[in-house]
Amino acid sequence: MASRVRHTTIDCADPYALAQFWIAALDGTLGEGDEPGDPEVLVETSGADLLFIRVPEGKAAKNRVHLDLQPQDRTRDEEVDRLTALGATLTGDHRNPDGTGWATMTDPEGNEFCVERSAAERAAT
Repeated sequence: MASRVRHTTIDCADPYALAQFWIAALDGTLGEGDEPGDPEVLVETSGADLLFIRVPEGKAAKNRVHLDLQPQDRTRDEEVDRLTALGATLTGDHRNPDGTGWATMTDPEGNEFCVERSAAERAAT
């Protein structure tokens, strides 16, 4: 039997605070017993879980691995607006006039992620 990915781990300065952003972004829940000040905080989602771990050093370069988000109940552009309101920053706009493309964003600690078109948007083109 092969291994499975249990969760994706993200280094950060404040695991609990960053977890709050991702809980809102992914409609997730906080891991059982996780509290402010904990060195590790789990975010459980209907997709892949995320584990945030406190590290002393700040982010120094582009992520080698990032998350690609696909909105489930809204358009890509609506999701970009929603995530911006939650504290994300649009850092690369690769959206095309014909509706294709994606948006590159960063979370409140500067970790990159992308927002793709929804399944409905993909089906319409």
